[in-house]
Amino acid sequence: MRRGIAIFAAIGLAAAAAQAQNNSKDSARDSTNAAICAPSDETAVSPEQRIAACTALIDTLKDQPRALAAALTARGATFWYINKSDFALKDLDRAIAIDPNNARAFRELSNVYRTIGRLDRALADANTAVQLDPNDAEAFDNRGNVFYDNRQYDRAIADFNEALRLKPDFALAYNDRGGAYYFKQDYAASIKDLDEAIRLDPKSANAFTNRATTYSKLGRIDQAIADDTEAIRLDPLKPEFFYNRGLAYVDNGQYDRAIADYNEAIRLRPEARFLSSRGDSYNYKGDYDRAIADYDRALALNPGFSNAYNNRGAAYGKKGDVDRAIADYEQALRIEPQFDEAAGNLAAARRERDRRAALNSDNLLPSFNCKNATLAVEKAICSDPDLARLDREIDAAYKAALASRNGKAAAQLRQDQRDFLADLRREMELRLAALRGMSARTN
Repeated sequence: MRRGIAIFAAIGLAAAAAQAQNNSKDSARDSTNAAICAPSDETAVSPEQRIAACTALIDTLKDQPRALAAALTARGATFWYINKSDFALKDLDRAIAIDPNNARAFRELSNVYRTIGRLDRALADANTAVQLDPNDAEAFDNRGNVFYDNRQYDRAIADFNEALRLKPDFALAYNDRGGAYYFKQDYAASIKDLDEAIRLDPKSANAFTNRATTYSKLGRIDQAIADDTEAIRLDPLKPEFFYNRGLAYVDNGQYDRAIADYNEAIRLRPEARFLSSRGDSYNYKGDYDRAIADYDRALALNPGFSNAYNNRGAAYGKKGDVDRAIADYEQALRIEPQFDEAAGNLAAARRERDRRAALNSDNLLPSFNCKNATLAVEKAICSDPDLARLDREIDAAYKAALASRNGKAAAQLRQDQRDFLADLRREMELRLAALRGMSARTN
């Protein structure tokens, strides 16, 4: 019996050892998942790996509410990062339901609502995050970004200041504050903050592209192009960086280089603004058909893009298609009634249409044949519908007055009319000579 007992005892110990080994493996696996799921801006794992680790961890934490809420928060934040807002909202709402004092969950929820344009809700959640943890620099930075999106730049800067007081080496807060200073047109302060953001985090592609935008505003285009190039080197898959450099090349008049960058941005992600900007470069180069084709594609993606209508109208105008130009300017103004440039372009296009109509209408033609016009005064009258109308009305009135006179009175009227025309011709010629002299002096 003792032998038997000893044998059974050995079997029990082996089973216990095996179970202990399995528990150890489970513990190690859980520990690894927890490390991957935990928030870290420096992590080398992909978002998909983090989501998988968080999901595996969540399944083991049903009896640990606070740990479960933390894992849900981390997964929700990662869903937001890869633009899966619906999944992010579900995880973060669930985390808050489990742990209503989870400050980070409210902060991440604010990020999601800010991304989808619900700024009122984003601000409410950001306020809650700050109240729950007034020592969280990221919470203040996050709320600053909500104010930034609301164009409340002074309030944004106040929150970025607090974030930096709590965390003086917070590179992202310097970057964000630099953006707020940019929109306040304090470009020197913007550059200073972006310099510091880059010093603290030389791998921040966003800081480089933001500084490039500020350099462009200051007319320092070569520095802007250099910073955009560095942003592209750091993150060559982000189309906005190619787009921004394309804008800088346009400022430098380098339209072919701009088009090459827009091509890459469009390849990475076709967007209406990328296509419209490439259309602008074709417009500048005088390639109006390609410009119009790009505006067409941009408007197919975004039918409410008023600037694309305005710029397509300009291309049609340069091609001589005034009616289509007018239609595009009118559509731009229907979308954006305060669009001053489109209003000015529409007025000019309508004047051109009226001028052309005048040249083809007997009722609006001057008293003489414009095809035979040789004098400057005659050409000026032919080119302006109002002047043509006045010339015709003066001629009609002159003929009516002449018909009511005879003898010396008629002769005097004829002489007065000749003097009037001579004086008008002389004044026009003097003005033309003066303008030509001014042009010569400036050259």
